[in-house]
Amino acid sequence: MAKSKRSTTRRTAAPAQAAAEFNPDYTDVKCDLKRIGILAGSFIALLVVLSFFLR
Repeated sequence: MAKSKRSTTRRTAAPAQAAAEFNPDYTDVKCDLKRIGILAGSFIALLVVLSFFLR
């Protein structure tokens, strides 16, 4: 059996310049997450307050 030689060339990573071009804007996402957190906290607080009145 003859052994085949494997190619020793490797793929290198993309240049750092290409990675620096990707700069997404997450300001809308942060605002939405803050609103969801405030709503969730207020609903939980409301449920706790209602639990005292319903007992």
